[in-house]
Amino acid sequence: MAGKSLYETLEVSSNSSEDEIKKAYRKLARKYHPDINKAPEAEEKFKEINAAYEVLSDPKKKAQYDQFGDSMFGNQSFHDFAQGQGGFGGGMDMEDILSQIFGQGGGFGGRGGHGGFNSSFNFGMPDLDITKRVHIDFLTSVQGGTRDVGGFDIKIPAGIKEGEKLRVRNKGKSYQGQQGDLILVVSVSGSEEYERDGDNLTKIFQVPLKTALLGGKVTVETLEKDVTLKIPAGIKCGQKFRIKGLGVENRKTKIKGDLHLKANIKLPDLEKLDTEALEKLLPEE
Repeated sequence: MAGKSLYETLEVSSNSSEDEIKKAYRKLARKYHPDINKAPEAEEKFKEINAAYEVLSDPKKKAQYDQFGDSMFGNQSFHDFAQGQGGFGGGMDMEDILSQIFGQGGGFGGRGGHGGFNSSFNFGMPDLDITKRVHIDFLTSVQGGTRDVGGFDIKIPAGIKEGEKLRVRNKGKSYQGQQGDLILVVSVSGSEEYERDGDNLTKIFQVPLKTALLGGKVTVETLEKDVTLKIPAGIKCGQKFRIKGLGVENRKTKIKGDLHLKANIKLPDLEKLDTEALEKLLPEE
């Protein structure tokens, strides 16, 4: 069977998105998993589905397959090709079959009489990307900035989160005129002042006891500016005030989250108070 057989295996079109391919794979993998489907052909189908997904979920392998199609398998379906190599329960492991086609130096030279390409054709390319971890402080993760990564600076976008990746083009390894990328995995330091929840921030601020009891105003320093809060009389410890738009900018929507200011009632120095007078004034309950 000529044509885009791997796409047919996963029951998707050649222009399907990464999420559509993943969704189709999960659906079929559940359907044909040998622990669920006891049909004689289920295990063979399950292996074929996994092989197709291994190719189409890898951008480099998918690009090669999109360029050459089933001619990589001698213009037959992947199923027939694998059978010819002894796969799907035969003498050859599925990983060996795929590495023969896509692996490093993996020219496919026609084992089993089904050669689709000359053996000197190099499908495989070594992985030229370099992955490193980059550490940034909390303020930079929220507001953005620059970071030296050994010889050059990179731009850190505002709102980046722990574990997100930044790709720096053409800063990886080189091979036969090809240049890989540098992939930076972001690690963000914690903050003593702020907690982050998605695009929202929370900060604890101090409220003097007198203001908590009688009401008043408190000025709080934030990452962008000082804000003045009107404190109602009788405020409780832990009460929150929301300041809209003073949180973290969402990298996709460019909309900022909110800042939640959490009140902590600050008790005065008892040694400076007239405790006898307080005992008379304050209720026992």
